[in-house]
Amino acid sequence: MLSAVTRTASVFTLTLAMNTVASAAPPAAEPGVSGAIQLTFPERFLKAGESYFSPDAKHIVFQAIERPVDGAEAEDFYAMYVSDVARDGRGNITGLTNIRRVSPKGSANTCGWFHSTRPGTLLFASTVGPPTAQNTPGYQRGTSRYRWSFPPETRIVEVDLATADGSAASLKNVEGDGKAYIAEGSTSPDGRHLLFCSLESGDGDLYVRDLKTGARTAIVKAPGYDGGPFFSPNGKRICYRSDRKNDNLLQVFVADLVFDKDGVITGIANERQLTANEHVNWCPFFRPDGKTLVYASSEIGHRNYEVFEIVLPDGAATEPLRRRVTEAEGADVLPVFSPDGKWLLWTGQRHEGKSSQLYVGTYIDSATPPSSDSKN
Repeated sequence: MLSAVTRTASVFTLTLAMNTVASAAPPAAEPGVSGAIQLTFPERFLKAGESYFSPDAKHIVFQAIERPVDGAEAEDFYAMYVSDVARDGRGNITGLTNIRRVSPKGSANTCGWFHSTRPGTLLFASTVGPPTAQNTPGYQRGTSRYRWSFPPETRIVEVDLATADGSAASLKNVEGDGKAYIAEGSTSPDGRHLLFCSLESGDGDLYVRDLKTGARTAIVKAPGYDGGPFFSPNGKRICYRSDRKNDNLLQVFVADLVFDKDGVITGIANERQLTANEHVNWCPFFRPDGKTLVYASSEIGHRNYEVFEIVLPDGAATEPLRRRVTEAEGADVLPVFSPDGKWLLWTGQRHEGKSSQLYVGTYIDSATPPSSDSKN
């Protein structure tokens, strides 16, 4: 897991006890992914994470803290980076090239993603300038060191990658006024709606902004911190995670979206909780066919988060089927699919030193995952 910001748990100052796990080589085979390779390395980044593919899978966005030059101090917060995806002659991902920073110096940044219909447009959450509060509100699991904070200056911005130079002037404000944390965003497949989390009420709630009309609507205002939302591939559902019981144990939810006659999202229906246990379950993300979603869980232990997959139920009476995807020492979190569903991209700590870095591997499909216990 990250030492700072995550997407489906947006982390600015996350430090995990998992960093103390002894180094061990990953197994030769994992249940849901094969050929895992490391994409970022401690030689350049002290930590990196929360990465997403562009719609054409030629680029990724991620957040990282760069290793400072000798004698200098590391930056306090994650910066936002984009890179090209390197492939061999057979189309296999081999690494990253042309890594460049797009966020201003001194700012805190998280939750970067590519616009779904406007090539070359990147959105992310940023304080734009240095955060002013020394002790911002945040989420923490019990008395552990696992924590992410919410600077109130955080808002959603966009940048044209053709002209991005890492300056504040290159950023266009999309959502937020700097008075309350707004982050964890995504855009609908048709590009019309912006989905995001806001702490303006003092609690994490989910909102949508109709980018065509400007209408802003709260769609999930249940007790507890609801965040990390994503649209389904067909744009008719969303997934998210919630601390619904205010017990600091996140659970994964899905819900259908409700539209009016003009295609504006007005709310949700048929909300369904997919996990219900004593673990932290977070960062859900839909598979491109819309039939399953992946998420990270502390089920194996808070020192060894792993990625799991759930087959989404067809009806209310159907129990969701579940399987484990990753199996390696150290945290594996923030899983996302490539647009074609062939690749799984995630943040891992499966290397010597156990800093958070980016990994990618070939997704192993399974028509019938082995577990049918919906309470795990």
